[in-house]
Amino acid sequence: MVILAQALYVKRKTPRLPGAAGPTEGLVAGNGEPFRLAVLGESTVDGVGAGDHEEALTGCLARELARDGRAVRWQAVGRTGANARVVRAELVPLVRPADLVVIALGVNDTIELRTAAGYRRDLLELVVELRRRLGPVDVLLAGVPPMSRFPALPRPLRDFLAARSAALDAAAATLGKLPGVTHLPMDPRLLDPAAFASDRFHPGPAGYARWAQTLAEARSVIA
Repeated sequence: MVILAQALYVKRKTPRLPGAAGPTEGLVAGNGEPFRLAVLGESTVDGVGAGDHEEALTGCLARELARDGRAVRWQAVGRTGANARVVRAELVPLVRPADLVVIALGVNDTIELRTAAGYRRDLLELVVELRRRLGPVDVLLAGVPPMSRFPALPRPLRDFLAARSAALDAAAATLGKLPGVTHLPMDPRLLDPAAFASDRFHPGPAGYARWAQTLAEARSVIA
């Protein structure tokens, strides 16, 4: 009962920030044929907490990948409130041909109390659908953010959702055994209070930049 009451309170009191403004596609100039990056997922891919996609996750990641001088063409395909099933059914068809697809999901599935087994199945079906449409594209699964670090969540709600997010991330990690799929757990140290936007739930520009740096380090999946 306490957890339900806290959940309703947080939903009512948390400011509703818009997604990032501006184009959802872009090009970081560099040498050679552009490396094609697509980022797919929930509100973090929609850029909630950032002014535009240049300072949100996708734009930051594209710049990180371009540090060696390569050109990077990027696309952000995100929807606030989307879970893994919605992304597979409604957003995958919007993804353009890519050399790497980064998937950032799990918070909405955690809040909706999706089971770990169900979440794993949803992610697997998402990867299969991506490859059916795009061919044998490399996939990087960004870890489910550890919700123990979300300042907007009071206890015991925070502890309850933290356990659920950890279970979903452990299930997602098993997909890293698939060829061409890498799972990168999120370092909890990325989620210090300074990394959050004004709603204390989504990353701000600094949080997106730090997250992008860690994702770019998973270069073994990049052709």
